[in-house]
Amino acid sequence: MSTSSPNLYRPNLGQANGNGSVRSYTTMTSASATSIKDDYRDLYQDLSQIYKRKIKPLETTYNFQSFHSAPLTESDIFAKPMVLLLGQYSTGKTTFIRHLIEGDYPGAHIGVEPTTDRFVAVMGGSESRVIPGNAAAVSADLPFRGLDQFGQAFLTRFQVSQCPSSVLENMTLIDSPGILAGTKQRVDRGYDFTKAIGWFAERSDLILLFFDSHKLDISDEFKAAIMSLKGQEEKVRVILNKSDMVDQQQLMRVYGAMMWSLGKVIHTPEVVRVYLSSFWITRPSNAFEDCRALIEREQADLLKEMRDLPRNAAIRKVNEIVKRARLARVHAYIIGHLRREMPAIFGKKSRQKELIRDLPVEFTKIQQMHNVPAGDFPDLTTFRNQLEGHQFDNFAKIREPILTMAEEALSIDLPRIMQRFPQNNPLLELSQKNPFVGPPEQFNVLNSNQTPKNDIPPSYWHFASVDRASALDVFKTLNPIDGRVNGSTAKPYFLETGLTVEVLAKIWNLADWDRDGYLDENQFAVAMHLVRAVKSGGEAILPPVLPQSMLP
Repeated sequence: MSTSSPNLYRPNLGQANGNGSVRSYTTMTSASATSIKDDYRDLYQDLSQIYKRKIKPLETTYNFQSFHSAPLTESDIFAKPMVLLLGQYSTGKTTFIRHLIEGDYPGAHIGVEPTTDRFVAVMGGSESRVIPGNAAAVSADLPFRGLDQFGQAFLTRFQVSQCPSSVLENMTLIDSPGILAGTKQRVDRGYDFTKAIGWFAERSDLILLFFDSHKLDISDEFKAAIMSLKGQEEKVRVILNKSDMVDQQQLMRVYGAMMWSLGKVIHTPEVVRVYLSSFWITRPSNAFEDCRALIEREQADLLKEMRDLPRNAAIRKVNEIVKRARLARVHAYIIGHLRREMPAIFGKKSRQKELIRDLPVEFTKIQQMHNVPAGDFPDLTTFRNQLEGHQFDNFAKIREPILTMAEEALSIDLPRIMQRFPQNNPLLELSQKNPFVGPPEQFNVLNSNQTPKNDIPPSYWHFASVDRASALDVFKTLNPIDGRVNGSTAKPYFLETGLTVEVLAKIWNLADWDRDGYLDENQFAVAMHLVRAVKSGGEAILPPVLPQSMLP
């Protein structure tokens, strides 16, 4: 992948390539690897130790695995953020991955027919290779060890595809099989498809549901897959792909029809977030242009959310372990209570049947006894069915030291972990956005009528001529937060250039093209480029508006 494009998700509207086709307009470049730092490894290490010492003993003592899920491994905790792609066939899932990594992954197939017939975990690697499902499920270095529960039929339809990609250094993409359309269309896949979806959804940090602007129906299997996402709704985003295949009026109608269909299967009080997009490799000849700007902004928002995944994933992992610890604590209370209610010698079978039958009553007793919120209890019907295969007199008794350690993790250790997350850049007041000027009415650089001199060659006003490497070295010394520096941080450096405050105000206003009061590494490099221009040709060399060619 090219290293010359410095901005992680800067929209690039319809740049023509050498063969006359138009490259898809929002790309994830190699700068993602440098923009997203591994700030959370020490945090994950501490989180892993807290889980192993204080929460896992609670799970193993009270057989949490048989009722809920297997204990977490280090590969689960240290795993990169995971993005699950779901959708009916030919909605653009594989093309979306190809668009992000700017190339094909091993085993990728794209076509109008159902082409992806298996779950594919697309991960970063030093070379392109395919790891078969059976090998991936037993590898301690990969977060897929729990997939063996779905059997050989699933593992033969699962693979890990590794390829060199800076984007994949920060996330794992799960390409799922294309779901067939039709209201009654079903396929016997040989494994429980919806449970497999649920397994990946539980471990994913973002779930993308793909719809085609010409394919809005939700088949039975797609509906079952969406229903399996229950409890994960906050991760779900909807992508209305190929949005430029209809005109503006049709797009409005398609959007409304899709939201109506989704309302039938996603029962949440809030509206799911929908992104309009059209991720193509070569621009279709019949694409409409009347919504191009809107689609650009929508895609930029989607890719920005994906850029923020590492930090959000770290917070989610802490949150998931908190949820897991609370569930394990309630599970321990339930198991210990059922064990205590069993007779010592006679009547064990009949008593066990009574306890299962009267499980709602026992839940109420436990709730009152231990002051546990009702929302922390497992689903009654599911838990009752799971109890059928166990002998209550083999359950562990309540052990206070183990419960005390879990309580300590919930009340002390995990809150401390949350306090260690870096804070986002704050929103700036309008008067703070340019550090070199006063209130906006006192100075407006865009009112300038000066015309740039021709002392500098035209090629200088192209982003390709920006010395980004040297600018990045300076940028790092300013200790950027979330990849950006504010005016008060950057001002001392720019004042050392010897330029007047008025000129620096113009430069800042030109470089801060998104008007948020911060400079990212691209904008900072452009600002330094403009400083050199002024030193070479004088203040009049600055254009009233930054040329489009200067945008990355």
